[in-house]
Amino acid sequence: MVGVSVAFWLCLLAVAPLVSASEVVTCSGIVPMKNRADVVSIVEFGGVGDGRTLNTVAFRKAIERIEKIKSRGGTQLYIPSGVWLTGCFNLTSHMTLFLAKDAVIRATQDTGSWPLIDPLPSYGRGRELPGGRYMSFIHGDGLQDVIITGENGTIDGQGGVWWDMWRQRTLQFTRPNLIELMHSTDIIISNVVFRDSPFWNIHPVYCSNVVIRNVTVLAPHDSPNTDGIDPDSSVNVCIEDSFIATGDDMVAVKSGWDEYGIAYGRPSYGITIRRLTGSSPFAGIAIGSEASGGVLNVFAENISLFNMGVGIHVKTNIGRGGIIKNITVRDVHMDTVRKGIKIAGDVGGHPDDKFDPTALPVVDSITVKNVVGVKVLQPGLLKGLKDLPFTRICLTGINMGNAGSGRSGSTWQCEDVTGAAYEVNPSPCTELITTHDTDFCSVRS
Repeated sequence: MVGVSVAFWLCLLAVAPLVSASEVVTCSGIVPMKNRADVVSIVEFGGVGDGRTLNTVAFRKAIERIEKIKSRGGTQLYIPSGVWLTGCFNLTSHMTLFLAKDAVIRATQDTGSWPLIDPLPSYGRGRELPGGRYMSFIHGDGLQDVIITGENGTIDGQGGVWWDMWRQRTLQFTRPNLIELMHSTDIIISNVVFRDSPFWNIHPVYCSNVVIRNVTVLAPHDSPNTDGIDPDSSVNVCIEDSFIATGDDMVAVKSGWDEYGIAYGRPSYGITIRRLTGSSPFAGIAIGSEASGGVLNVFAENISLFNMGVGIHVKTNIGRGGIIKNITVRDVHMDTVRKGIKIAGDVGGHPDDKFDPTALPVVDSITVKNVVGVKVLQPGLLKGLKDLPFTRICLTGINMGNAGSGRSGSTWQCEDVTGAAYEVNPSPCTELITTHDTDFCSVRS
């Protein structure tokens, strides 16, 4: 199914230029694309693209040169067609990593060569295990003006060996992401295929001004925790025109974990997600569950989902704290989905036993509009907190058809939430006052 979907998506990309650029709404202008006059090839530094030679030293030498020469306007590192096997490496500021057509940067499966780095301060420990974590395959910290792009070449994490360690419980530390950029600004990631990440695929954390567009992210549906794109404690993020089919959430907006995220206090806000297509056994558009620093002002539209666990999922928990507010998801098509919409306050575990059980998350002003669902088992579950109900939940123009075909669980389930619903099928739960007055939702249209 994934192979068919990719072919369909590439077909859509092929016809996209028929639409006038002036007709396409985009947020990608927050970071202008740059053409670097200075270009070096990985071959100049001893790189061999035969799929067997380890090129870790070549990549590190090339990036060291880019860092030292500080060319005006930056430098492009060109990766020709071929399979470039390498260990993990760090990027530098004012550089473009350019993958030519049929170029593959492939991660070594020698897991012992992966260095350990400190846990993120907003997480307090590795996401999977206490202590540090393995460095991401492609990594950067404190960078400015970085572009990862090309002619739809591939960055291949060869994650199978890591997934097996997770399944066999032999991991000693948290698995590496495929790409992680920290404390960085003015980032573009475009026109690249990301495949088989050991853990999360694309993870901008503590970043600002990030554009991710025209990417394809792939991993088997049973691959553990292979989230597609996870903006984390980041601001002004644009995610557009991409296909994601992985083993976990397609896009998950995060901002830290329990007491560590609360103390670090860095929210995610100004996140735009547009024209996204994909499939996952988990969520299509997710907020959380690690959202302790707060998630504000997220706008997602024109989303097409198939073979999903949950279409739209806002998830948090007691002890998370933080504010989730002003989230709008509209113009969504779902086909073959277990649960259409889920907004829940009992999702996700805790990093340790030091979390504050009185740190309750605030969930307010969540709008879901213009959703069509086909073959949806259950339209939705909305479950707030008894001591702090979720407020201003707005559902409008939702048509899940004959969700569940009359089976138990085919109706909406609601508890400790308030809000409004207009033109919702099947009929919404009584906690959402069904109204013909659209004023309640107009501020989020």
